[in-house]
Amino acid sequence: QVQLVESGGGLVQAGGSLRLSCAASGRAVSSYATAWFRQNPGKEREFVAAINWGGGMTKHADSVKGRFTISRDNAKNTVYLQMNSLKPEDTAVYYCAARRDYGMPQNHWDYNDWGQGTQVTVSS
Repeated sequence: QVQLVESGGGLVQAGGSLRLSCAASGRAVSSYATAWFRQNPGKEREFVAAINWGGGMTKHADSVKGRFTISRDNAKNTVYLQMNSLKPEDTAVYYCAARRDYGMPQNHWDYNDWGQGTQVTVSS
């Protein structure tokens, strides 16, 4: 099992940038595929981006493609989400998730371990 802690959320104006971090403890995060999801009250958790264990493969949701970038630093046991050109519709709680298997699925139920989430609010 791996413990995940997100940080870097906050309030930003539309068009601004934030970088989220997901720090892992326990088993090395390099052993897992890792993803970012987001969720608003009353809505299902939505896939944002994923990265494979080696960092050579990534996947981004169409809604964030070209604006968000997922990356990882296995030496620091940390996964990042760089968010640029933020829009009000990006407002949500962002969660980091790890998967103890191959692949980078976009369904939240395919991930085993979750962080507590960090709030991102984009004002218009």
